[in-house]
Amino acid sequence: MDSPRLYLSLIPESLVFSMLPPEDFGKYLAIGPRRLSKGQAVFFEVDPSFKSDYFKLEAVRERCVRHADGSVRRSSYVSVYRVLENVPLTALGDLYLTTRTGDTLRLTSRPFEGDGKDQLFLYQEFCPVNPRVASSLDPAAFGRHVTDPGQPVYLPRLVFADLKLHALAVDPVNADSSSLPYPEILHLRECLVSLRQRPEKRTKIVNRDLRQEILFAMIRSGIFVAEQDGLLFYPLPDEDDLRRDHFSWWQSASTASRL
Repeated sequence: MDSPRLYLSLIPESLVFSMLPPEDFGKYLAIGPRRLSKGQAVFFEVDPSFKSDYFKLEAVRERCVRHADGSVRRSSYVSVYRVLENVPLTALGDLYLTTRTGDTLRLTSRPFEGDGKDQLFLYQEFCPVNPRVASSLDPAAFGRHVTDPGQPVYLPRLVFADLKLHALAVDPVNADSSSLPYPEILHLRECLVSLRQRPEKRTKIVNRDLRQEILFAMIRSGIFVAEQDGLLFYPLPDEDDLRRDHFSWWQSASTASRL
């Protein structure tokens, strides 16, 4: 008997049943059934025992069956609105990053341990909002800050990645930025300098819109799912491990034109 899987996709935000395993589901999202489209995908596998009063899970699960010709059903949508905030951290399983060529990398969560260095950070938020943000806060503190209900504006839950800044992280005034591919590099530098000059200011928006092409290769440590009282961390393997164990994915991820 076929048992559909449940996925939480971030681009765009949606909750989907599918009869495809993760690698095939990522390829389906990225290039379509006939390879007529190309786009990246970021999605979680959700615990199949997850139950909810908010989503109509069972009604959709019953519809996620094989087609009349025997082929598997690729997607049966449960919801496309306020999905992340209604799926608890405890229900989130492995995270998958799929490149525009359909190569998928699986990430597994583990506890986050910051390095404690005095440096600046650059974050790409994925869901439910998607600006790029400079900050003096490390990932754990940034997650708590953005989800703090005491703030005038806050989010109940957020998925974000920390991005590489290289030497700009410690010297935004003088450091060479030529190796960074960000198109708004001068504005980014100004934002980082502002954070150094005004320590009471903890965050600064660099860009309000997520680029359609995510340069996965610029992820510094990994991807985070934050809420006020919890944090999931999905570390990205280092470059040597990616080249050795996931060469096809790394090669595809490294050729993305821009972040």
